[in-house]
Parts: sequence; C-alpha cells; structure tokens
Amino acid sequence: MATIGDVAQEAGVSRSTASYALSGKRPISEDVRRRVLEAAEALAYTPNAGARALATAQTKVLGLLARFHEDEFAPAMMQYILGVTNTARDLGYDTLLVTEADGVRALRRITDSRMVDGVVLMNVAQDDARLPVLRAAPQPGALVGLPDDCSGLDVFDLDFEEAGRVMVDHLHRLGHRELILVSQPEHVVERGGAYVWRLRDAALERARQLGVTLHAVYGESRQPAAGRLLNESLDAHPAATGLLINNEAAVAALPTVAHARGLRVPEDLSVIGRHSADFAATFSLPYSFVESAPDRLGSMAVRQLVRRVESPAARKEPYVVRFISPELVSLGSTAHPRPRSS
Repeated sequence: MATIGDVAQEAGVSRSTASYALSGKRPISEDVRRRVLEAAEALAYTPNAGARALATAQTKVLGLLARFHEDEFAPAMMQYILGVTNTARDLGYDTLLVTEADGVRALRRITDSRMVDGVVLMNVAQDDARLPVLRAAPQPGALVGLPDDCSGLDVFDLDFEEAGRVMVDHLHRLGHRELILVSQPEHVVERGGAYVWRLRDAALERARQLGVTLHAVYGESRQPAAGRLLNESLDAHPAATGLLINNEAAVAALPTVAHARGLRVPEDLSVIGRHSADFAATFSLPYSFVESAPDRLGSMAVRQLVRRVESPAARKEPYVVRFISPELVSLGSTAHPRPRSS
C-alpha cells in the first residue's frame, strides 16, 4: 500500500508538500498540486484514517446504527440507509454501518474509541436505551425517528399523525364510510415503534370525528403471512370500501391478493399506502401513497450532523425536531365507492 512518502517521491516533492497539496491546508502552486495528485492517483494512494484523525481530530467517518429486525421489511429499511450513505459520500464522509443487536454496547464502542465524527441512529424506539449514551458522547448525534424525549439530539421524521389524517380525509371526501387500516406487526409496537401508533391513533381519531368506521389491524412483515393477513382482514370486513396500508410488506403483497380475489382497484376497493416513490417503483405498485421520504430524512439528518461536526458555532445551536409534511401521491387507486347491490 502506497504511503505519503511514496507519493512525495513520485511527485519529486517533500512529504510535507505532498501532504499540504492533498489536504489543501496551505497554498501550493497549481503545478505542484497537479503533480502530487497525479502521483497519488498513479499509486492508488488512500490517506490513512488513523493518521488523518490524529492530525485533524476528524476521521471523516459517520456512524450509522441501524438494526435489521426480523419483523421489519428489509427493502424499506435499506432506503433509509441509502439516504444516509449517499449524502455522507456527497459531503466527503464515509459511513460505518453498525447492525449489532446490542446497540448500547456498539454505540459506546464507536464513540469512546473516536472511530466516528458523529452518529445517526435509526430504528429509534419511544424509550430508546441508546439515547443516554449518545447524549453523553463527545460526538454529535442525529435521529431518524421520533423518541419520547428529544432533548440533546437533532431529530427528523415524517409527520405520521398528519399522514393518518390525510389518508382518512381523502377517502372520506370520496364518500367512503368503512375502511381497513393495516399497520406494521404488533412486535414493532411492543418494542416501542411509535410511528405505528402515531399514524394509527391519529387515523382512528379522525375517523371517529368524521363518522367513518375504521378497522385497525396489525400486519405481517414476511410472505406468505403478509398476504394471508390481508385476506383475513378483507374477509372479516366485507363492507369496507377502502384500504389504508402502513406496512410495506403488506402493500407489496396486495397485487397478488387482489388478483386472486378478483378485486379491482379502485372499482371494488380504494387503496392508499404509506411508502416511498422508489419503493413503489421497485415493486411496480399501482397504488396511491403517502410519501414516506426515507432518502430525504436520511439526508436531512446527515446534513445537520455534518454542520455540527464541522462548525464549532453549529455545535452550540439549539437542537431541532423537524417533521416532513406528508404528501399524498395519486396513482389513480382511489375513487368514489360503488353502491352496494341489495
């Protein structure tokens, strides 16, 4: 592996000149900078992260703690991860992805060892045991997901309460009076996945206010269970004319379920999901949806985190809690309910 000394020798300059040319810390003539850069490229030179951290007090690495739970749909989770890693790369940072089940121990390890300049947490629970560790760490932290206590951290999330209201309002305006809401699996709620009950409770309250019957059920995260649950819910509530889905695995299963049942959307059943446009494209989903904006949330968290990493003044600014307002994207899967034959 090439060293800075090898680069200097190849370019015909001193080690310090080569270092300054690569770091930009001191003015270097364009000719010298060009020779150093060409030498570094020819030798495939990569700066040593440890040496760089000692010299600059920065590693140019961000930690991303994202646990993959068996009861969550992995393709949906990956979209949040890409939002973080892509933005970090654009800003000149690498990402250390940590998926260790013991998040508290993993967080202590990477912050105490100064392996990273800042940390993004995902899978944030309402009462998340990792948060006290992150607040006490010397590095700043940002969350994608809303905990019960947001103090000492920057927080970014979709406004799930408003998303639930938007979904119910839209179908109510079309004349629907009985709906089914399929949420994430119950295990997600049990471990503190507040986004599930934030959307569900807001949807139930808005339905009550509008005189709409809303049947709220928990879904599944894997096939064939996700499809089976959809069938059971539709069988249990045959008078429902609208289906709201806050569960990526369930909405991905719906085309197969609808085809097998002979259900036409929106003629027989109006459908609104809560997922992203990329997710819809990946699974060729023809359903209207509330945009969950995973890439935007990850990007917002990283940009705020990097501001605090790179600016002493930003480190002293008040912490922020920012919600993305839900946007209903119409793909033509909702319509006025058809009159029931007597």
